[in-house]
Amino acid sequence: MLLPQEIIRIKRNGNALSNGQIQQFVDGLVDHSFNDAQAGAMAMAIFQQGMSTDEITALTLAMMNSGQVLQWPEIDGPIVDKHSTGGVGDKVSFMLAAIVAACGAYVPMISGRGLGHTGGTADKLESIAGFNVAPSIKEFKDIVKRDRLAIISQTSDLAPADKRLYGIRDVTACVESIPLITASILSKKLSAGLDALVMDVKVGNGAMMNNLDDAIALAKSINRVSNQAGVVTQTLITDMNQVLGRSAGNAIEMFETVQYLTGEYREPRLHEVVTRLAQSMLINTKIASSQDDALQRIESVLANGKAAEQFDKMIAALNGPTNYMDDPWAHMPKAKVIKDIKAEQSGFITNMATRDIGLSVVELGGGRLSNTDNVDHSVGFDHIAPVGTKVDKGDVIAQVHAKDEDSAAKAIAQYLSALTVGESHTESKPVVYQVIDD
Repeated sequence: MLLPQEIIRIKRNGNALSNGQIQQFVDGLVDHSFNDAQAGAMAMAIFQQGMSTDEITALTLAMMNSGQVLQWPEIDGPIVDKHSTGGVGDKVSFMLAAIVAACGAYVPMISGRGLGHTGGTADKLESIAGFNVAPSIKEFKDIVKRDRLAIISQTSDLAPADKRLYGIRDVTACVESIPLITASILSKKLSAGLDALVMDVKVGNGAMMNNLDDAIALAKSINRVSNQAGVVTQTLITDMNQVLGRSAGNAIEMFETVQYLTGEYREPRLHEVVTRLAQSMLINTKIASSQDDALQRIESVLANGKAAEQFDKMIAALNGPTNYMDDPWAHMPKAKVIKDIKAEQSGFITNMATRDIGLSVVELGGGRLSNTDNVDHSVGFDHIAPVGTKVDKGDVIAQVHAKDEDSAAKAIAQYLSALTVGESHTESKPVVYQVIDD
């Protein structure tokens, strides 16, 4: 057995780690024989030097087996999940899970916290009064068996090595590493005992992957490792060059989720991402026989209210209110200050610095600057005008939700500096770039 610093040295120098050395690192994450400085140094060494497919697979399986691995012998039906690499305004998981569960699949979704400039699914759910993102494994399994759907945060029982490494990556600028992203995602997802997985790899100025080549490399890395582990996996590469939907911030995104599921409002780009991912999940689990069959099923459960009912049932099952969908703001915090953001000139919104908007949400208090920070669930941006919108000077192009006047004023300035308004309309980027099967 080597000293932690010797294992770090091997990777720092660009050499491959053995399975035993990777196992020792993962054990060290759990028992703290790798301290925070050493774990951060190891993450940076992996970030800088990369890993082979064999190393990534070994890291993934070691982290998966660092805790409990769920099995579902009593469930007679497909068990499927989705994961996104994260972006700004990405609340897709909520709509998607409700739709797919309403169509007949079982969805045991284990979600993450906010990471860097991106929001976290678990943080968003904690906007809801009473909601328990960390039930016992027994409770989690019982809810999935009974109701088909539960979305929870990563628990100490599932992939605990990843839980520690996830927080360290966030505060040591190691978020964008393809090996670490692959192992982090799949150690959690594979521990849930899935039959199928659909990945949403975001690409663009608000994503961890800024260019299409990196996004394709990540997609193939995930597919390769996951399929080797026996889980049917498909990856969609989707656009993150602007906020997804019209909100960014925890409670505000939960409200947009309610609007989507009830049919009150469905932002077109968000709806396309949800629909395409749902089609993949239904086809890969053999619930649907074709894209058209899947689309009909999706539209049916949205129109007849079954998807909304599925989501409401999950909120109540995890200690949230029993009537959340009826009056969501009765169960979530509202910001003290809400102000309009107005266009400073006429023209077309031609570009959005999406990462900067995400960082502004973090600075408002809606994310973490360190992994011990509390989150203000009430803050963020709403009524966000998409790229391509024609505006006149003085038009409202968004609203800021803030804790006080000073932070609202600062966020407004940051938001305006993140937008480019030009004289001519530019074509929007595609919502879905590619589907990766290999």
